[in-house]
Formats: sequence, structure tokens, C-alpha cells
Amino acid sequence: MQSLRVIATGDGSSSVLNTRLNETYHSTHGAIQESQFIFIERGLDFWVTRNPENNNINILEIGFGTGLNALLSNQYATSHKKKIIYETLEAYPIDESVWSELNYPALTNDKQNFQRLHEAPWGEQVEINNCFSIRKRFETLQAALFSTDHFDVVFFDAFAPSTQPELWEIEMLTKVVSALKPAGVFVTYCAKGQLKRDLKSLGLSVEKVPGPPGKREFIRGVKVPKDL
Repeated sequence: MQSLRVIATGDGSSSVLNTRLNETYHSTHGAIQESQFIFIERGLDFWVTRNPENNNINILEIGFGTGLNALLSNQYATSHKKKIIYETLEAYPIDESVWSELNYPALTNDKQNFQRLHEAPWGEQVEINNCFSIRKRFETLQAALFSTDHFDVVFFDAFAPSTQPELWEIEMLTKVVSALKPAGVFVTYCAKGQLKRDLKSLGLSVEKVPGPPGKREFIRGVKVPKDL
């Protein structure tokens, strides 16, 4: 049984606290600030800058959670005139009674799309607008299967290794990295040395990137093409 409570973070945006795990879904220093900085600017936009001619982007997110990364990705697609096909896993979806209390719609001026993202049926590819479609998968990472070399960008936004270590094991990382295209980008808020070593062993060029306020650094990796 989930025990979830909406909280305020340092930038004024909401997050959710799982009181059973004592784990927040976003940084307490700023939910929107963290997601925008790490996943959108240093993840998605980093890939787009390296592939400016490609207008179609496949994103895999591990951990749909509050829907914030999906909402910001949708806004990015619209403002940059890109087509994003978004696939996201979530083993424990939050109820409407929780997500309806989040203030992201007011802060992003995007109530309609936020609601569409959360109301999209699970397991179906749903077009949110002309620039963004989403498939929400109600399943665990352990059970999920992915096509090889399919995604351009991976947002690895699972709960921390200290809370859900099974999601950060080499078997799970192997599955996700195999689904990433050559030259694809893997980005996560985590900065643990073991993760960096594991990703390197799976063929990624890995760096620790300076983080947003309240976070010293995080990990970003690029999948090295096999012929290099």
C-alpha cells in the first residue's frame, strides 16, 4: 500500500513523498528545476544538439512517477518542433487524488497536457498532440522487454539505489543499455561510482556532469558505436 503525500520543494514546485520508503520523487531543492536541468537540458537537448538533423526522437523513461519528465519533454517537443515518441515504465502509478494536487500545470501553464498524460490509458500508444505521443507501461523493469537499439535517450529516474537497489543491478542496466541506439544518451540524477563503472562496462562513454542547485553532480553516458 502506497503512503504518498504531496510536498513543496525549494523552487516552489511540488513533489511527492513516499512516507513508507521515506523517499521523494524529486529533489527537495526543486522538482521542476532538477528535471529541467538534468533530463531535459543535459539529456534530451544534449542529444538534439548532437543530432540536429533528426526531428524524430524515441525516449525511454524508467519511472513515470509524477509525469513531470513527460510534461517537460512534451513542452520541449512543441517549442523545438520535434516529434517525440515517449515510452515510460511505472510499477506503482500514483492515484488521481495525488497527481491532481501537483502544481506543475499552474507553473508550466500546461494543465491540459498534464491531465492528458495522466489520463492516457496504460499499455496504449496515445497521441497527446502533434509533437508528442506516449505509451505508459504498467510493469516492472524486471518484467519489461525492449527492442534492441531502439531509443535515442533514456531517462533513468527510478528511486535511489539505497531504496530500490534491484533496479540498479547490472542485469537491469544491461537490459536498458541494450535498448539504447548507438550514440544514444543515458542520463540519471544518480552519481554513484559503481553506476559509472557498470555503465562503462556496458559500452558507454560516461561522465559526471555538474548538477543543479543542491546536487553536486550526476551521470550521463553516451553509447559508443561498436565500430569505434
